[in-house]
Amino acid sequence: MNRSRFDFAVGLFVAIGLLAMAFMALKVGNLAGFDSGSGYAIEARFDNIGGLKVRAPVKSAGVVVGRVESIGLDAETYEARVLLRIYPNYRFSKDTIASILTSGLLGEQYVGLESGGDPVYLGAGDRLGKTQSAMILEKLISQFLFSKAAETPAKAP
Repeated sequence: MNRSRFDFAVGLFVAIGLLAMAFMALKVGNLAGFDSGSGYAIEARFDNIGGLKVRAPVKSAGVVVGRVESIGLDAETYEARVLLRIYPNYRFSKDTIASILTSGLLGEQYVGLESGGDPVYLGAGDRLGKTQSAMILEKLISQFLFSKAAETPAKAP
């Protein structure tokens, strides 16, 4: 009888450990629906979103204030249309600027919000007027190389 209690305790411990690992994997991968669907949605349009993904964090001053809810392409203007779900306890002014930033040199991309000084706040369904697109590393490198090639005088044979 004592052996079966020990086996049960070990099995329970292993099951709890597996559940904890699954929980952490979902939380780290931003896949779990632990954030409630509450809050308000605002729209931002960008010329280029780089590698931004759905469920990417929306940060202000380094604090996560929301998540990217959806990404689409406007068929008329050919701009990326990004829907941001902002948590209900955060408010931003109408002149807030949205930028697509990267954590570290090659880290994940997120949307950064910089609030302005307008006394009127954004509400559900509002659109951000000012945005800054993602910096594409390959584009910057190619511009640098082409500018260096243009500076170098060609040698005559």
